[in-house]
Amino acid sequence: MKFTDCPFVSICPGLSQRVERFLGFIGKRYPNPSCALIHKNPYELLCATILSAQCTDKQVNKVTPFLFKEYPNPEALSEADMLRVEEIIKSTGFYHNKAKSLVHMAKAVIERHRGEIPNTLTDLEKLPGVGRKTANVLLGNAFGIPAMVVDTHVLRISNKLSFADSLDPFKVETELVKLVNKSRWTDFSHQVILLGRELCTARSPHCEVCLPELSRVV
Repeated sequence: MKFTDCPFVSICPGLSQRVERFLGFIGKRYPNPSCALIHKNPYELLCATILSAQCTDKQVNKVTPFLFKEYPNPEALSEADMLRVEEIIKSTGFYHNKAKSLVHMAKAVIERHRGEIPNTLTDLEKLPGVGRKTANVLLGNAFGIPAMVVDTHVLRISNKLSFADSLDPFKVETELVKLVNKSRWTDFSHQVILLGRELCTARSPHCEVCLPELSRVV
């Protein structure tokens, strides 16, 4: 699959200038981005992010209050009945696998990290059900460590703008961290996701909105 280039690429062919203008555009349009998954601590964010796979953040936020009420910490979740977890999270989809990931993740946190969610990419990726994207979500939003999250929106828009040329999230992340200042990595991810949901949608991008604004950005 190859994404169609954004018209802005032909208007502004220079990569560095295009990146600068795009950063100005999303910074102005989404000045205070934040994680859409409601959470109070790293444990809650990790559970919510695992549940968010192939599910909307809105639906996850409907489910997690019930999950956290019954299993408020890794200790409780590590001893949970799998069928009960499945029952609570069923509406998020793929609930068999997600329930296994949640319970096994909690067990690993207890056994390897004394009940504390780890704050390094390496340790997070070793937890059951945790991939690089999930690990970066935790680093950036739970621990305040700059991290570039590449979800479907970020991958699509980065390719359309020729910031990257790959369908591999890791390769796209590798390219993006070279183009965006480290201090902006977390916000950049949120801002591009918001753009992908609001304007640069997969089916019907609203180029008539973006292009005039991008052209005005200095």
